[in-house]
Amino acid sequence: MRELRVFLAAERRTHTVFPADSDVFCAFDLTPLDQVRVVILGQDPYIRAGQAHGPCFSVRSPVRPPPSLRNIHKELHDDLGLPNPTHGDLTSWARQGVLLLNSVMTVREGVSFSHAGRGWERFTDRVIEVVAQERPGVVFLLWGRPAADKAARVSLSRHHVLKAAHPSPMSARRGFFGCRHFSRANDWLREQGQREIDWALG
Repeated sequence: MRELRVFLAAERRTHTVFPADSDVFCAFDLTPLDQVRVVILGQDPYIRAGQAHGPCFSVRSPVRPPPSLRNIHKELHDDLGLPNPTHGDLTSWARQGVLLLNSVMTVREGVSFSHAGRGWERFTDRVIEVVAQERPGVVFLLWGRPAADKAARVSLSRHHVLKAAHPSPMSARRGFFGCRHFSRANDWLREQGQREIDWALG
């Protein structure tokens, strides 16, 4: 983490980095460990100004949902019959116990995966391990290959792991569309005697 902090300080001196420094750990503020029931794991933050604010895939209103998030909206509709949302703010999920985590938690403007291999992966590996150790019966929704690689850190005897392609337009048709992760997550929670997630975004 010391090396990562040095790297990020240098990056912010010479480039625009997303999300803002004050928002990097926002997902943990919205969903404390003792409330985690579902983990959605993405890849890295959005690379355009005004989009990334910490929780993976989420954008604050009135920012127009990026293509990956629009594909998530489509799967919500196809899976649960929910109406197409008018916004892309996923904090209502976070407040119900859905930890919205990226494998790599910062990015240089305009350059996807630009902060990969700098230390975030080790940090988020540890986050997954702690959640898996401390919380019972969590559903892990792992979207994309970097996210799927985290499955090895989760005990399948205690938790439920669902993998799918990343919802990016480049991969959504190769296994994200039709994955039905939202209904399958609720099925698992219900079987464990937990309340379901209200996935509706309004």
